Amino acid sequence: MERLNQTSSVSEFILLGLSSRPEDQKPLFILFLIIYLVTITGNVLIILAIHTDPQLHTPMYFFLSVLSFIDIWYTTTIVPRMLVNFLSEKKTISYAGCLTQMYFTYALGNTDSYLLTAMAYDRYVAICDPFHYVTIMSYHTCVLLVAFSCSLPYFHSLLHILLLNQLTFCNSNVVHHFFCDINPLLKLSCSSIFVNDLIIKTEGLVFWVTPFLCIVFSYVRILIAVLKIPSAAGKRKAFSTCGSHFTVVILFYGSIFYVYLQPLSSYTVRDRVATLVYTVLSSMLNPFIYSLRNKDMKRGLGKLIGRRKS
Repeated sequence: MERLNQTSSVSEFILLGLSSRPEDQKPLFILFLIIYLVTITGNVLIILAIHTDPQLHTPMYFFLSVLSFIDIWYTTTIVPRMLVNFLSEKKTISYAGCLTQMYFTYALGNTDSYLLTAMAYDRYVAICDPFHYVTIMSYHTCVLLVAFSCSLPYFHSLLHILLLNQLTFCNSNVVHHFFCDINPLLKLSCSSIFVNDLIIKTEGLVFWVTPFLCIVFSYVRILIAVLKIPSAAGKRKAFSTCGSHFTVVILFYGSIFYVYLQPLSSYTVRDRVATLVYTVLSSMLNPFIYSLRNKDMKRGLGKLIGRRKS
């Protein structure tokens, strides 16, 4: 904490949230409380269904259960603080608390990104090399992919936090956002942000774009393989196993690229809304997307709910 006080005269930040109008606070509180409860419930049901149904003990659903687990914590780093601020006149967060929230938000968000890449690779092997699927996607390989996805992002996030901690915040402490995001904080700094901006545009860009390109490559190969399937039923079955994942990828990466692939000076209210998509809404929608378009998940959830009722 002593180090933090030396680098900044600002001891806390004020999170303006989505709206500064008093009449909006209670409706927003109710809305995001519902979203949070639905997110937690939906992802817990996905995890329990996969855990209790032996037919779902496959690499694809193993990755999905880990993704649901990460989504629970990802949402929890942001929404509870939002709920408190909606009902509080003093919408403050400490300097250390702000950096901590940012660290876990970026680490968990990047973990989501790498898990989506692992899931795309799983679908690529299943469709393009089905005869070697069991060998390639062994339990050992799946664990290594999850371990990589859940470890590397924490070092990436730590780099940005350490660089941010070198800045001085000596003017306004009002963050025009609903959580501690890096772009709004950089706009508040009264010291040079050249290095921070350079790292975001280089290392940060590579860290986000590389898994996305891997996903695109996987789906191009999948599309080519599916088009070679002679029967229409075979094509539909292949597309059905990828449709849910592809929908999640578009939702997640589309909103991220919209927010971060633009100049820092152009950061506006629209970016706050887009940020909601990949930080809050995607975690809530993932269980619905994967269950509503997946017969195996519907069956697993049906068994789980039936077991609880009996």
